[in-house]
Amino acid sequence: MRTLPVLLLLLVPPLAQAQVFKCVDANGGVTYTNDRNQGRGCKQLSEDQAVSSVPAPPRRSSSASQPTPTNFPRVAPDAQRARDDTRRQVLDKELATEEAALAEAEKAVAEQEGHYQGAERRLPVVQNRLQPLREAVELHQRNVEALKKELGNLK
Repeated sequence: MRTLPVLLLLLVPPLAQAQVFKCVDANGGVTYTNDRNQGRGCKQLSEDQAVSSVPAPPRRSSSASQPTPTNFPRVAPDAQRARDDTRRQVLDKELATEEAALAEAEKAVAEQEGHYQGAERRLPVVQNRLQPLREAVELHQRNVEALKKELGNLK
């Protein structure tokens, strides 16, 4: 009784073999497939060919490992501080605007939810009406988080 599963396992590998075809399209593009009907110009490959692999393309060196060229333009520290200050002011304004929009969106959701009581809130029609408002709240929350993160990254 134990030999039956072993015999079945020995018979499975031949069942897994398939014919492989090399198909060349009108533009010269080559496709390998096991479906002869997939395209014209398909030729069956012999089954005794060795398996080959294509090596990965060479890795590019990262820009961090390359030294900065000597003629690379430099920014004076005072000019960079002025740029950073301007950027901080812009981000602060955007953050204030986004926080105000978040408060408005949360208020709109609360107002709409206030119109419905108990089980009525779970009705699909009500949920469909509230969904865009909730999505707006989530969007503003993500924007506020991103702006705070950006402000935290400034020097």
